[in-house]
Amino acid sequence: MATDGSKASENVADYGIEIARSSGAKIYAIYVIDVTFLDSVLMDETSVKNVYAMFEIIGSEAISLIEENAKAAGIEATPILLKGNPAEKILDFAENHKVDMIVIGSTGKSGTERFMLGSVSEKVVRHAKVPVLVVRARFKPERIFSCGKRNKKVSENIVYEETQ
Repeated sequence: MATDGSKASENVADYGIEIARSSGAKIYAIYVIDVTFLDSVLMDETSVKNVYAMFEIIGSEAISLIEENAKAAGIEATPILLKGNPAEKILDFAENHKVDMIVIGSTGKSGTERFMLGSVSEKVVRHAKVPVLVVRARFKPERIFSCGKRNKKVSENIVYEETQ
């Protein structure tokens, strides 16, 4: 289950947790720090480190929240923090860990905005070797549990994987 740490991605997490709960699956909660973005912005080294640290905090909190809510639903979850190109890292992780399904959100961008910005979910759908569930960010499911708690707690179980 991929997250970008946004409030909208909580709906995606709810779907992923519900699917895992009903099928007895394990969850990998993945956040990718987009270093391609950091490389393209003109900033001094200290600024880049500060922005990277900010994204690391946002990502750690987001995947920790998914882990906590999955465990509350009786689901095993592993939080994973990656860095690199988000679509590529999600696809590589899925292949290397033999996941059965990728659950990812979509902001619903279209036309020029999607063309200019690129779409992580679109790239994942086009290149994934496993089924991909794309959950529209604005769609709010009926749910048994909620990923809406904002406790800023960071899991001690986060796995950091370096770019290869």
